[in-house]
Amino acid sequence: MAGQILIVDDVATNRIMLKVRLTGACYDVLQAGTGQDALSMAQRERPDLIILDYDLPDISGTEICERLSNDPITRDIPVVMAIAQIDHETRISALRAGAEDYLTKPFDEMTLLARVRSLLRARQTEKELRLRDDTSRELGFAEAPPVFIKPAEVALIGGCPDAVSWKTALGLAGCRHRIRIVAPEDALAWPTPKKSTDHQKTENQTPDIFIIPGDLERQDGGLRLLSELRSRAATRHAGIIMMLHPNAQQQAIIALDLGANDLMAGTFDAEELKVRLDALATRKRRSDQLRNSVRDRLRLAMQDPLTGLFNRRYAFTHLARISDHADNSGNPFAVMMLDIDRFKQVNDTWGHQVGDKVLCGVAKRLQENMRDVDLVARIGGEEFLVAMPDTNLDQARLAAERIRSLVEEIPVVIGADVPPIHVTLSIGVSIGGVNDGVSHQPENLMMLADQALYASKNQGRNTVSFNLTAA
Repeated sequence: MAGQILIVDDVATNRIMLKVRLTGACYDVLQAGTGQDALSMAQRERPDLIILDYDLPDISGTEICERLSNDPITRDIPVVMAIAQIDHETRISALRAGAEDYLTKPFDEMTLLARVRSLLRARQTEKELRLRDDTSRELGFAEAPPVFIKPAEVALIGGCPDAVSWKTALGLAGCRHRIRIVAPEDALAWPTPKKSTDHQKTENQTPDIFIIPGDLERQDGGLRLLSELRSRAATRHAGIIMMLHPNAQQQAIIALDLGANDLMAGTFDAEELKVRLDALATRKRRSDQLRNSVRDRLRLAMQDPLTGLFNRRYAFTHLARISDHADNSGNPFAVMMLDIDRFKQVNDTWGHQVGDKVLCGVAKRLQENMRDVDLVARIGGEEFLVAMPDTNLDQARLAAERIRSLVEEIPVVIGADVPPIHVTLSIGVSIGGVNDGVSHQPENLMMLADQALYASKNQGRNTVSFNLTAA
């Protein structure tokens, strides 16, 4: 099934009709006739989405929504409120209670399914991020601090006559977010926009949220802009609210399928837009923090904290991929083990802080003088690994000699109180991907390169040796 949806309605006929529509779209449907049953089922089943009737006999829809939002088990489940008679107070109370959106009963089937698709996509993305985040924490990386929901940077797209009045009305409604009017062409120019239509320079920060009128210079101009924003790296994860005309059902469906986070259709309501902005800003900040947390933890899992190079764990995994690539392409690859000669003397003479700077200096020289496709990693105290895909013996010889010469000839500059430190490298090289069998597997190639490294040490250091047993 595409997702599990809980329908909450005290009228059995309404539940059955809605279930038929949703199961026809391959959703797994649960049903509850009372608010208490809904709360119990939500805790037990943890559905992906809840469609909740506003008027229930035992517990009001808004109270159920608030209870779901306050329960750690259910607070991430999106809720759509089903409302028979929509007025200003009803809309605002539903949104303030924590509902993602409201829909008017009886439902327009296409609009309903579009909203369901949109919410379930967002739900699935968040679940995947949380799964990766949980895995990172199980591996021992610290949990990120709680997010502070600061005011959002909001770009209100100009190009329609109402933009200025909307901004003014939001200010009068007490909107705490920073609103600026931005021309459509500037919205696509981030991270280096030109200037806003209110003749002020925009900040370099990409907006957290875009408010886009459905019709800009031409009909469906807003949809085109939405599609472009979603396709660009700088704005891909921005929150987007579409402002549509009352009867723009087809635009609403397309906007949701293109990636709009929220919609407002009909007469402009500053208080409702303010509530929607608050909710979207909160979700955006939490999503950003979760995404950044996953990225940072992955970086910590792969990166040596001192030099910024890849660490031993990542190096061994990536080396296996390089070996697989060699098997598939038939091209050889080179493995180098590099060790800073007499590094203990550096630490003993100048201290470990200077030693760390020497390590970083050598690491930087390695990184700057290898190809982008090459793997450069720190795998021990003063020991480094370089793996070069699609590299034969002669190419590896030239690369190893170039690196050895660069390190020998250019000292590491430490600072005013310490003279430049001269160090040298001993390097051992092996070649893989040149024959069949286990001899060119990563662990064997590293062992062969390590043996060649010891040969370089025994030959007086500052030299390159090869172990071609695998050839």
